[in-house]
Amino acid sequence: MDWFTGIIAYLLIWWTALFAVLPWGNRMAENLVPGQVHSAPDIPNLKKKFLITTVVAAMLWVFLFILIKADIIDFRQIAGTMMAEDTRP
Repeated sequence: MDWFTGIIAYLLIWWTALFAVLPWGNRMAENLVPGQVHSAPDIPNLKKKFLITTVVAAMLWVFLFILIKADIIDFRQIAGTMMAEDTRP
């Protein structure tokens, strides 16, 4: 994995993890401001959620990096197999 692929993989993992972490600990606001959506969280704690997302994404990225470097997952072989299956009559 080169540096560009590593950055793109991290960003994809981070973005996916963000959507998994966002609903954690949300409580609906008790006193609604006019125009506020009823489902809007009272205190969203976004800094904490961004930090958790960053840590989780880093751990998952390291796991992916180890899988690729140890040749446990060989994406080139998988792509070659898929291409061979697509070209069969």
